[in-house]
Amino acid sequence: MLVLRERLFEVIKAIAPLVAVVCILQFVLVKAPASLFIQFLIGSLMAVGGLMLFFLGIDIGILRMGRFIGAELPKRNSLFLIAAVAFLLGFAATLAEPDVQVLSKQVDAVSHGEIPRSMVLYVVAVGVGFFVAIAMLRIVFGVRMVYLLAASYALIILLSFFTPSEFVPLAYDAGSVTTGALTTPVVISLALGLSSVLAGRASVSEGFGLLGFASIGPIIAIMIMGIILS
Repeated sequence: MLVLRERLFEVIKAIAPLVAVVCILQFVLVKAPASLFIQFLIGSLMAVGGLMLFFLGIDIGILRMGRFIGAELPKRNSLFLIAAVAFLLGFAATLAEPDVQVLSKQVDAVSHGEIPRSMVLYVVAVGVGFFVAIAMLRIVFGVRMVYLLAASYALIILLSFFTPSEFVPLAYDAGSVTTGALTTPVVISLALGLSSVLAGRASVSEGFGLLGFASIGPIIAIMIMGIILS
């Protein structure tokens, strides 16, 4: 109950500014119909309740399980298993990410079905999963993140010259939406669990920076998709 109250207070603080701004606009400027404004207030209350339960579920379930899995993987003495599990978790979390779902639906609608929703969804998920796997192996081998970031962004710049112009902005949008409220705790908790059981690995330096690296995967994946489709 203590955690529940803490999350409720945090969500209210996050939602309150938005509600306040809309209320001010309603009474001062826009004058929306009363029914629409009431729907907004009801929806805001539902959003508060949903976010409270969502963050509570992450705290008591996803974060703890992710750290446990990350800590258990090195005990199996299999690099392939570490990479495979990291890929599957990154892939699955991205499929469930609300922001990715919204982006894929919008692309399908704007392109009138020429770029199917499922194609965007799975290409983005594969990109995240692949780079999460690389990120976990980086922790195992102790490779500096700066080298991977430099190589990855160099590849993005190179691909930009060959990618059709309409796919370049989509690629960067795909990279930004993957680091959402669901993918973030999965990737970070897995990395923190993995680094906690490896000798000479600091959780702070090894467990962070992975989201920025993982978000590169969808950019490259969408660019490659654009080159193939063209």
